[in-house]
Amino acid sequence: MRAAIITNEGTPVSKNVQFIDDWGEYQIASNEILVKTEASALNHLDLWVGIGMPGLGLEYPRVSGSDGCGIVTSVGKLVDESWMGKRVLLNAAVKQVESVLPKTSTAPEDIRMIGEHDNGTNAEYFVAPVDNVLDVGDLDPVKAAAFGLAHLTAWRMLCSRARLQAGQTVLITGIGGGAALAAFNISKHFGCKTIVTSRHQWKLDKASELGASETILDVGEDWSRTVRGLTGKRGVDICVDSVGGLLHLPCIKSLARGGTLVTCGCTAGAAPKTDLARIFWNQLSVLGSTMGDMTEFREVVSLLHAGMEPVIDSIHDAQNASEAFARLESGDQFGKVVLRWT
Repeated sequence: MRAAIITNEGTPVSKNVQFIDDWGEYQIASNEILVKTEASALNHLDLWVGIGMPGLGLEYPRVSGSDGCGIVTSVGKLVDESWMGKRVLLNAAVKQVESVLPKTSTAPEDIRMIGEHDNGTNAEYFVAPVDNVLDVGDLDPVKAAAFGLAHLTAWRMLCSRARLQAGQTVLITGIGGGAALAAFNISKHFGCKTIVTSRHQWKLDKASELGASETILDVGEDWSRTVRGLTGKRGVDICVDSVGGLLHLPCIKSLARGGTLVTCGCTAGAAPKTDLARIFWNQLSVLGSTMGDMTEFREVVSLLHAGMEPVIDSIHDAQNASEAFARLESGDQFGKVVLRWT
């Protein structure tokens, strides 16, 4: 089986990505399906897998990839055979039946990520529980793969966690990344005013072409006053951030009274400076969010069926996977980086 493997951990990750023809064959469990991959898409998670996730004890070589779309070619003995031949889109967040942590009534489900804990979609075939895929019919597999995880992540952030309302003002940092652009798509869908930031003017120009209400060039200084100037000193209702680090405090300072910061990542650092006095005095909410369940997946994929378009930076033939990883690793992408397998 052809696969884009990560041979060992280390940076740059792209130098450790190798395309091979003899990865071997997968066996499927009774509740699983085997999918012939048409397209897979990269996320920052692929880079973390390549760098090496502390505490997970990942073994190499391994196949990453948490976004995938393809055709079902085999089903486990407990899976209805009507799935055979269907085009499916993966939700890589597999619910764990047995929790490794004590449960409370409000605790989110424990998940195991295909493409992180287990081999993923960057191969000719991938395996998934049938409960973690949706039949997407005749949708373009490249667009579907580019849509999946980023829009699911953004949907949970905005709709499930931050309780987005139509017409609100949403600040999105680091426009150009998959989750940021997905949040932008969803915010526009709800008729929200969008303010986006980037360290690159050309990315802001592209965001403006897509309909961003306002743009802010991040030159390494606190831009929260600019945000307040753009909102009549009020601030924003919601800030979507996956960067962390030095951006955390400007995000907090950009929120209106009662506003919400929701984060799904911390690529620039996990221990930022914050402002607790502002948080309690202005009654702000700071929320974490990770992936999403199948109910949320169905909700957001309905937008794909209705015509919502993922932003795609580049499409690479699978044998050029190292080039695709390098594109993502450079930070120069605007949208999803996709691997085409058929």
